[in-house]
Amino acid sequence: MLLRAAAAAAHRLLVNNPVRRIASLKVPWRRDAVLDASINRDRRLRLASRLVREVLLSPGRRLLLRYLAKRRERIRLPVHVQTFLRRYPTLLSVSPPPNPVASPSPQLLSFLEFASRLQATHSPLLASRLAKLLMISSTRALPVAKIAAAKRDFGLPDDFLVSLVPRYPNLFRLVGDPGPDASGNAFLELASWDDQLAKSVIELRADREADVVGIRPRPNFTVKLPKGFYLKKEMRDWVRDWLELPYVSPYADTFGLHPASPEAEKRLVGVLHEVLSLSVERRMAVPIIGKFCEEFRLSNAFSNAFTRHPGIFYVSLKGGIKTVVLREAYDENGELVDRDPMIELKERFKAIMDEGHRKYLDELRRRNEMLQKERENATHKGTTVAKNIEEENMEESEEDEDEEYDYVHK
Repeated sequence: MLLRAAAAAAHRLLVNNPVRRIASLKVPWRRDAVLDASINRDRRLRLASRLVREVLLSPGRRLLLRYLAKRRERIRLPVHVQTFLRRYPTLLSVSPPPNPVASPSPQLLSFLEFASRLQATHSPLLASRLAKLLMISSTRALPVAKIAAAKRDFGLPDDFLVSLVPRYPNLFRLVGDPGPDASGNAFLELASWDDQLAKSVIELRADREADVVGIRPRPNFTVKLPKGFYLKKEMRDWVRDWLELPYVSPYADTFGLHPASPEAEKRLVGVLHEVLSLSVERRMAVPIIGKFCEEFRLSNAFSNAFTRHPGIFYVSLKGGIKTVVLREAYDENGELVDRDPMIELKERFKAIMDEGHRKYLDELRRRNEMLQKERENATHKGTTVAKNIEEENMEESEEDEDEEYDYVHK
């Protein structure tokens, strides 16, 4: 029955000239306020992470504050570095003048120790995640520099070549010299194929359902269109027939597929779905995924698949960069349905920021109360006192938002 339905769907797609139709399918992009808000909530955290990284990657984890200030535009910080550090004082310690030096704060050092422990605890998960990425690659290998560019998306430690790869010689083989910063001409190869790992999230979900009901459903994508989003009839018919085609595993050998066929589209969406499923937050910047086009055999126009399948993916434009989100991974409130163990790193880092920001706000209130008293005293004397701290801070925040808009839209 299923085979007949798939054959009928394939016939309908072929009759309608798939080579022309897939490339010409157009779906209007529509903003998803909930998923946009989920990404926007992490804006300050991303800024702080980039700023801290500049110091951690410096010799001895120490960097003159004036040098750090010069990197403001590179890390896309919308305010002055000193202003940001004043608002989040628990991120970095700054020595006194005349030549202040930024270094990790005690809270940040404690966080780094916790991160190492967490990554060591979940090293089997991280190793399997890395092995899966190698298994998706057509050459069963990936350039180390590309893995390093995406390591945080997949929860890999900064020193994964030292702390993770050597622990699993049955999975990984390093070829070439990666250099001290993993920018050399080196490749990480898959040492041996593991059939247990060669199952996608979608296939594993079908296996779990089979364990529950006794019958294995056909592996397929979950389509979750947002409220108020409607597809034109032509697109609805195409998606219906396309979903009825057999699922193509991202780990399968698909060299024989015509690049413009519906089956190739099924394989493309399967690869993108699996890569996002392997990420910590089930979302990634589109340019990061684009780094793996050659190895994953993605076309230069691979990102068009995100808009062709709005029930599977959502592309957010928040933060000045395109970020693709796996819809099924988020609930109606924009929260992850299944928490990845490595998400705790983000929460710990955010807690450090919140702690420092509370101290900053407490100090603002204290200074504001002092100024308010001075203002009351000055009123009797007929003199003028400066605006209170809250008003100054509000004006400063408005300037920051304007400045951030300029940075993002340059």
